[in-house]
Amino acid sequence: MNTKAFPKLDFTKLDHPTNLKLGLPEPLPEDIQELFSKCQSKLGLIPNVLVAFAHRPAKLRAFSQMYNELMLGDSGISKLEREMIAVVVSSINSCWYCQVAHGAAVRGYSKTPALGEAMLMNYRFAELTEKQRVMLDFARKVAKASSEVVEGDRQGLRNVGFCEEDIWDICEVAAFFSMSNRMASATGMRPNPEYHSAAR
Repeated sequence: MNTKAFPKLDFTKLDHPTNLKLGLPEPLPEDIQELFSKCQSKLGLIPNVLVAFAHRPAKLRAFSQMYNELMLGDSGISKLEREMIAVVVSSINSCWYCQVAHGAAVRGYSKTPALGEAMLMNYRFAELTEKQRVMLDFARKVAKASSEVVEGDRQGLRNVGFCEEDIWDICEVAAFFSMSNRMASATGMRPNPEYHSAAR
C-alpha cells in the first residue's frame, strides 16, 4: 500500500467507539495508518469496527484480512448477497452496529433503499429470487440454531443451484457475523453516523 496515494490524517483525534475505556497505540503502526487513510479516501469514513480493533493491531490485521476475504474475495455468492446475509444475521442477533453498517452496504450495492430495509425487518417481504430466499433461510438457521442444521438444509441449497463451495461461503459469512454481532453488542460498539443516511 502506498501512503502517498492517501490523505494524511490526525489519528490522535480518533475516539474508541465502544463503551470500554480503550485507547489506540501511539503511534499507530504504519500499516494501520495506511489502512485507515485508505478507508477515509475510498469510503469517506474509517469504519468504527476497525478503530475498535486497533488497540490490538495484530487482531485488527487478522480481523481485516478475514473480513476482506469473506466479503470482497472471489465467491459464487455475490457481494450484495453476502451483505444480505450479514444484515439478516445481524437483525436476528439485534446487533445495532452491523444492522446499520451492512444495511447501508445493501442499499449501496443494490441501489434500492427498500431492499436494505426489508433485510432488516423481514427479508421474506423483499423482492428476492427463490435462490436468494433459500440462501437467507439457511443463513437464518445458522444464526439461530446452527446445531440443528441437517443434510436436508444443505440439500435445499444444492437444489436451487448452490455448489459445495457456495454452501461453505454462506456458512462462513453467517458464522462470521454471528461472532461479530456478539462482539459489537457486548462492547457497546457504535456505528458511524454516516451509515444512517448512506445510499438513501
